[in-house]
Amino acid sequence: MNNIFLGFIAISFIVAVGAFIVVMTELRAALRSLKEFLKTTEGSLKPALDEMQHTLRSMRNVTDNVTTVTDDIKTLSGSIRDVGENVKRVSELIEDVTSSTVIKVSGLRAGLKAAIEVLLNNLITAKGRQ
Repeated sequence: MNNIFLGFIAISFIVAVGAFIVVMTELRAALRSLKEFLKTTEGSLKPALDEMQHTLRSMRNVTDNVTTVTDDIKTLSGSIRDVGENVKRVSELIEDVTSSTVIKVSGLRAGLKAAIEVLLNNLITAKGRQ
């Protein structure tokens, strides 16, 4: 019975060793395939990564340019606002000068009218006395 049991153990051991050898052979082939896959993937990823870095640099340049243009537009709009305020001030000054001139001309006209009336009245009364 011991011999049968030892035979059974020996056969099991031989089968286990055979299975282990088959598994190791398959594992070795899988590792070779994995190495080949990694080599081809690395070869195809390097140009793609280089292109992506170039694209990112280009995008950074574009965003920097957009920032510069935005700053220029802000400066331009500030200048336009300042020009608008200056035009408004000039318009107010012209309006003040115009109304002041109208008042002065009106006063001058009233003064001249009164002076002419007084002059004519004095001339008329002076003729009437002579």
